[in-house]
Amino acid sequence: MRGQGARFLVSATSPQQYPRLRVPELAFAGRSNVGKSSLINALVRHRGLAKTSATPGKTQTLNFYLVYERFLLVDLPGYGYAEVPRAIQAGWRPMVETYLRQRPTLRAVVHVVDVRHPPTPQDCQLRAWLLSQGLPVVTVATKADKVARSRQAAHLQTIRSVLALPEAEPLWCVSARTGVGCPQLWRHLLALLAPVRPSSA
Repeated sequence: MRGQGARFLVSATSPQQYPRLRVPELAFAGRSNVGKSSLINALVRHRGLAKTSATPGKTQTLNFYLVYERFLLVDLPGYGYAEVPRAIQAGWRPMVETYLRQRPTLRAVVHVVDVRHPPTPQDCQLRAWLLSQGLPVVTVATKADKVARSRQAAHLQTIRSVLALPEAEPLWCVSARTGVGCPQLWRHLLALLAPVRPSSA
């Protein structure tokens, strides 16, 4: 996939504003400043597609990106940044939960965490809630370039332990800055977006 095939479609805060396209979607969720937007840009090789900011909490809507006219990537508002007023953060929750519960074209949620730090209670709550809704979860640890390769395995094991990830469940470790791990993750995500074939009788 090349960047010229990806474009911003719409920002939405309610179902009435969601795209009407009947194409599969992947949603990206995680703490503020964890690198969701940068990861999206790295996956589609389009540096300026999803807007990034040095100030956490800037994403306050559901941002839909159309890739090759075949599927959508959705950047959800981040959580857990103390300087975003609580009233605003409280408003994000029903907006995000409504999308995650009601969007029939959603194939999976990419749960983005920071490889440098243990997951927070909010990270654990998000994963538990997604699983309770029956939503497939792809867990991705970003910012691999910030941790020495010799230490990455220990950091990943901490993440796996705190989030209670089964050993058989993949935990992807990537760097949006260097691209490490992104091609492998992208192939996995594309497989999730592949057309669903009806089962034979």
